[in-house]
This record gives sequence, C-alpha cells and structure tokens, in this order.
Amino acid sequence: MATNTPIQSPNLRDLLSPLLPSLPAAALSSQPAPLTLRLLSPILRQRVQLLASTTSNEPWLRLLTYDKAAEARLSEVARSDRLEPHPVSGEVEVDWDYDVETQFRRVDEETLQGLVVMPEFELLFRLVWCVNDEAGEGAPDGWRVGEVSVPEKSSPFASFNGHKSIREAEEAFRQKSSSGAASLLAPKAAAVHQPAYQVEQEQEEEDDDDDDYWARYDATPARSPAPPAPGQQSQQHGFSSATAAQQDTADEDDAYYAQYDSVQPAMDNHDPDEAQVAEQHGISTAAAPTATTQQAAPPLGLQRPTTSTTTDTGSEDADAMSCGWTLAPSPSARSQEDEQRTAALAHPRPSSSASSNGSATVLKLQAQAERREQSEFGVKQHVSRSIRSLFQLSRAAGIDREEFERMVQAELDVLGMVEDDV
Repeated sequence: MATNTPIQSPNLRDLLSPLLPSLPAAALSSQPAPLTLRLLSPILRQRVQLLASTTSNEPWLRLLTYDKAAEARLSEVARSDRLEPHPVSGEVEVDWDYDVETQFRRVDEETLQGLVVMPEFELLFRLVWCVNDEAGEGAPDGWRVGEVSVPEKSSPFASFNGHKSIREAEEAFRQKSSSGAASLLAPKAAAVHQPAYQVEQEQEEEDDDDDDYWARYDATPARSPAPPAPGQQSQQHGFSSATAAQQDTADEDDAYYAQYDSVQPAMDNHDPDEAQVAEQHGISTAAAPTATTQQAAPPLGLQRPTTSTTTDTGSEDADAMSCGWTLAPSPSARSQEDEQRTAALAHPRPSSSASSNGSATVLKLQAQAERREQSEFGVKQHVSRSIRSLFQLSRAAGIDREEFERMVQAELDVLGMVEDDV
C-alpha cells in the first residue's frame, strides 16, 4: 500500500549480485537454496517452493519465469559463460551504472514495479515493492525479485510502459487517477450546474418515456389473440353483460341450425326439385311416404288399386302398378306426356320386386361366403392334424424334431418347384 514516505530506488548491486551466481546452479538443481528464496517476492517464493517440491526431477530455474516460451532461452543463458563468477571476488562482473537499464511504474495504490534489463547478459528482472515481508532479505519493506526472464531484443520496455524514476511514475499515476475521477464526476457536475427549469424538463421527459413504456402493457388484451369477452363488448355499447351473453348465445344457435335448412333428409321422399317440376306441368304433389310408413295414404294423384285385374290404362298404368300404386284419374284433362312424367316421378318402394330381388342376391352371396369360410377352416384343421400325426409317427420311429423339420422343409422346397405341375 502506498505511504506518505517516499520509496527509494532499489540497490541493484545488493539485490541482484547474490542472485546472478545462483542461476547456473538453478539450471541444474531441482531444489532452490534458502538464501536465494529470500531474494524473491512472496508470490514467486511460494510458487518456487510449491512446484519444486511436486516436480523434484526438473530444474527449478523454469519456475522463475511466467513465460513458457522464455524457459528454454533462460536455461541457455544460465548455462553460458556470461554468468561465471570472478575468480578473486567470486561475483559476476557487472557495471551497474552502464550495463543496466531500469524503469518504474505504479499499477495501482498497492503495487509499484520496476523493470531491470541487462542487455549484455540477456536477462530481465521484474522487481516488486513489498511491505511486511518478514521472510525476505533485509528490511520487511523493500524491493524483491518478482520474475526472472529474458528481454525482447527489439524493445524490452515496450510492454512495460514505465518511467525513468519512481517520482515520475508516481506523478503519472496521480494524473491518471485524477483524470479518471474527473471523467466519472463530469456528468454529475454538469447536472449540478444546469438551470432548474432544464432539470425539471429532463425529468418530465423521462417520466413521459416511462409512461409510454408502461402504456404498451395497458393496451395489450388480457388473452391475446383471443377476442374480447361478450361482457366487454356489451359494456362498450351500453348493454348489460347478462343480456349481451344471452343475445350472443341465441345468435350462435340460429347460425348453427341455419346450416340444416338446405339439407335434404335421407328418409324424406319429398324432393323439392321434383315438386317444382310437377308444379310447372300443373301436377299437385305431396310428400311421398317413407319406408317406415308403407301403409300410410298414397301421395296426391296416386291411390291403391281396387282390383287385382289389369285395366286398359296403357303401359303407364302397368308401370305404376308394378310399384304398388296406380294412377288415379286426374280431375282435369291431362295429356299423355303429363301422365308419363308423373309416372316417372314415382319411386320404387321396398315392397317392389326390384328391391326383393336385390335382397335375395345379397343373402345368397353371404351364404356362399359363409360356406367357403367353413370349408377353408375344415381343410386347415385337417392339414394341422395330419402334420401332428406325422410328427408323432416320426418320434415313434426314432426321428427327432430337427430331422422331421428338415424333411418337411425339403418337401416344401420340392413342392415349390413342381407347384405348376400339380
């Protein structure tokens, strides 16, 4: 966390000199040295301790970087002769004033980072300012190594976007924070400085928008897309809901039964078309009797014969008598053409000879079908019993079921070949 006490620049010689000689050993050893762990930040220290204990067969140098692509290059640099210590001093010879480039940046209120690049050694160290790190080297508050990697050759500081000093990094962070806060407070400040009438007008426009939005639901029917209820329609026209409901029911019943006004009943012998033709020729007709009322009175213009003798009324009377009816003398003089048309309108009754012959034919066909079914059933029963008898005979002779089935199948195959000759 940032404090009022200014943070000093890291002492790179004291921080990195002990770490450089340990990199070649880290490229070969699987367990880190305790003194080296004290130089690392708490997060990197926990990473190395945890992963080094689980993967004890691999060098722990790869755990110092978070970039998987840089692991191989970092191992090559650590094994090279660039990090060989001086034979007298035992330290890696580095000119900390000219061979090192450093930048700083503040990420947030609690994080201050530094990036150290050593181009001659192809090494990169990311430093982190840590607070209350009792397990670290030196004071609890100080700089620690947060990552060790290799820099990009073209522009190692391109992605870091830092500053030359800590003071410049702090100033840039304060400007960025103030500009961000100003952008957030700008709409509220503008609303405060607006005149009162403008604020009221904007509030009214917002209320109107809300009213228009909720009015859409008020205009939506209760059961869309069903039509309004009969009571709602009657209330709109000034009628009571009960009266409107009764009227709607009566209209629906009338419309339903009106469909049958133009339907000719199947048992009704009175045909309106025939009656119209008879009226055009001056013949008065009435509805013909139905099949269930054969003993009723004959239609107008037709009466039952009084004698069984044949009269000399001509072919028209004979045709009428064959149907069980005879033409009665018309009160008015009618031409022969009218009598022929009247005789043509007479329908045969169920007692006619044509109807009796048709019924007898149907009964005869039904009787033949029943006899055929009985004969087929008898033949099937005979075949079934014969097969069972043959099977019992085969078992008595010592022939098993499989052999019997093969014999029957062979005979069926032969029958299929000579079926046309049988």
